[in-house]
Amino acid sequence: MPHLPVTPELEAQLRAWLAEDIGRGDLTAPALRGRQGHAHWIAKQPGVLCGAVLAEALFGLLDPQVRVRRLVEEGEAVLAGQQLLELEGAAEALVAGERTALNLAMRLSGIATATAALVATLAGTGVRLADTRKTTPGLRLLEKYAVRCGGGLNHRLGLDDAAMLKENHLAWAGGVTPAVAAVRAQAPWPAAVIVEAETAREAEAAVAAGADGVLLDEFSPDQLHELVPRLREQALAAAVAGLGRGRVVLEASGIAPEQLRAYAATGIDLISTSAPITRSAWLDLSMRFDPVVA
Repeated sequence: MPHLPVTPELEAQLRAWLAEDIGRGDLTAPALRGRQGHAHWIAKQPGVLCGAVLAEALFGLLDPQVRVRRLVEEGEAVLAGQQLLELEGAAEALVAGERTALNLAMRLSGIATATAALVATLAGTGVRLADTRKTTPGLRLLEKYAVRCGGGLNHRLGLDDAAMLKENHLAWAGGVTPAVAAVRAQAPWPAAVIVEAETAREAEAAVAAGADGVLLDEFSPDQLHELVPRLREQALAAAVAGLGRGRVVLEASGIAPEQLRAYAATGIDLISTSAPITRSAWLDLSMRFDPVVA
């Protein structure tokens, strides 16, 4: 099960999101004050659950006495009508946190569900599915967590995770070789240097310069069948020459979902896509309240 620590930074975000919805105070609160409530979440459609862990933190911020019991673990497949978690505590707190908690879980579960469908397509190929930095500002940590819940792999969380040299870098630095050399000279030794290549010539230059990874952008499967073995051989030669580490990670991007299996058969290591984050629909979840007791 993927782990999501509620850091002080994440807690501050949760507080801000609660404040956005509650504003100066829930005007319905007087009808519920002093009463205890019971509620449960259900899935209204099948999918993969993600974000229920945030419910514990959110309701805890509203009232530490609220009890949340998860019936389904993060990253598990759920069926329509299935109960996901149970809540018990002050009715005022349960109502106040309902929308924020559900919105987050529906958004993240949608990403996890879309990711899981692509991961299932790649099953048995040995190729991993990775996300990208195309995320919603302020939600990157959670959206990338959702990708992990769906069985995907996280690419860079930010610009400080690894150096990825793209078209503009290569143009402004004077080419692949000087760009890789300049970054390698300054980056900490564990940091990976990746080059996004749009042509076979750029990919070969990246491997020869000792890049740790090459992102092969919008190559066809036929092109990769020919290019990948050549890049593997060149990576070994670069290592003998004192450049690179002998193993280059080859990643393909710009791929339609129906072509995943064809690309996986070319010998690449990763397929990266922004689709689960940028194109997924929310998974429909609901919070059902049991009768309130005094």
